[in-house]
This record gives sequence, C-alpha cells and structure tokens, in this order.
Amino acid sequence: MNKRIAIQGFEGSFHQVAAQQFFKDVGVICCSTFREVVKVAADKKICEGGVMAIENSIAGSILPNYNLLQKTNLKIIGEVYLRIKQNLLVNPGIKLEDIREVHSHPMALLQCIEFLEKHNWKLIETEDTALSAKHIHQHRSKHIAAIASSLAADLFQLDIIAPNIHTLKNNYTRFLVLQHTDVVEPIDNADKASLIFTTDHSKGSLVKVLAKIAEGNINLSKLQSMPIPGSDWKYSFHADLEFENINQFNMVIKNIKPLTKDLKVYGVYKNGK
Repeated sequence: MNKRIAIQGFEGSFHQVAAQQFFKDVGVICCSTFREVVKVAADKKICEGGVMAIENSIAGSILPNYNLLQKTNLKIIGEVYLRIKQNLLVNPGIKLEDIREVHSHPMALLQCIEFLEKHNWKLIETEDTALSAKHIHQHRSKHIAAIASSLAADLFQLDIIAPNIHTLKNNYTRFLVLQHTDVVEPIDNADKASLIFTTDHSKGSLVKVLAKIAEGNINLSKLQSMPIPGSDWKYSFHADLEFENINQFNMVIKNIKPLTKDLKVYGVYKNGK
C-alpha cells in the first residue's frame, strides 16, 4: 500500500470508502476540512492526490468546494458516485434493547430519523460518523450506538445491529478524485470534463455558450452558477460535459472560448456512473 490520498474526515468515513472504490488498495491522510484536503493533496511530497465530495443527490451541490477548485493547482482525474448506506453500529454482544443513546453526524441522524423515531433513544450530534464509531469502540460503550459506514464497523470491530437504516434509499454522493497538475497524465477513453467560465453578462451571452455546446452534440450534465466574490451580482458557471471522444470536446472548447472569459478546464476524465 504505497499510494496515499488526502480525504476529509476520519478513517472509516465515506470519503475513505470512495477512495478505496477508485484506487482499490490505498492509504489515507485524514483532514479535518475540505480546505485542508486541497492543501495536502497539492503537496506532492506528502501524498498522491485527494478525494473531495462535490454534491449529494439529496442535499445538492457543495458550493464552497467549487470555490476551492478554482484556487488550486489540482486537476480532476476521476469521480466516484457512492451510494450512502447508514448502519447502526454497536460493540459486540450489545443488543437493541441495551441502547440508550445514538451518536453520529447531524446529517446522518437526519437521514435515519424515521428509524430512530421508532425508539426512545437520546440522539447526540457529533463531528463525524466514523469518529462516533471509533469512540464507542475505544470506550467499550455498552449503551451507546453509532451511525456510520460498514467500513467503520470493520475498522473498529463493531457489529452492524441494524443495516441500511437511512430513510431515502436512493442517496448518492459524488466525489471528485484530484491530482497535482504536474503529474496528471491523459486518461484513455475519457468521456467527461469539468470546467468553469464567465461571460460578459450581456443579454443572451450564456445562451450563446450553451448553444455551441449543444451544436457540438455534447451533453451538459450539470450547470452550476456561483457568485463571483467582490462583484456586483455577477456569476461564474461550473459545467460538466459528457462526450463520445476527446476531439468532440476539444472542438467545443475552441468554439466557446471567444464567447467566455476566464475559461478553465478542471479535468478530463472517465464518467463515474
């Protein structure tokens, strides 16, 4: 296990699950914030890259992370769509009737609220799902359960006393896989790209860009507007484009360049779906 990847959160987090899904056998450097992930991932002496959540099928886009992408020298080399499965974890031998408290991240508790409301348990909000699992393992808790991933259960020798307790079963998080620009190599059969651009904000300027993308027979799978800091109600646009071959993409970029400002391609990679 030579490759090390920066992730947000602790060992056993869904970020680690996503990293393992993309890289298979990989070590992780745990970071407390997304800003730290980008900083660590950009240091080639420390690790080979990073994994960062960018959107969720229920909660939507993580807008601050788009801003982090603009300011970094990292490129997107891939993506992972991970189905979020929440589980109720306890120390070995603990039964459902022994539980008095359930600890987890506020979002995880909310995702499982229908299951939790069936029981008279005290719900405790914590910093991280995996950290909650680690704490009940370390303290040998007999009356506390945690909500976390199956990876956290494996890492901390916990039993999954109730699997898949999340209310909405079709809950996916999209993670971006990032690598330093200096070491990125072209990806064979790439069919997706992420980019950001601004227009001159004149009437119809964005429509003209979108028309060129459509004329190039490219699917615009995401368009996210973001305020430009320090401007008076002006926006930049993040776009995800899906295409059949790289020549098709290159032609569209050539055609929209005259219609845009500050066009930056974050990465060209394989669709993770």
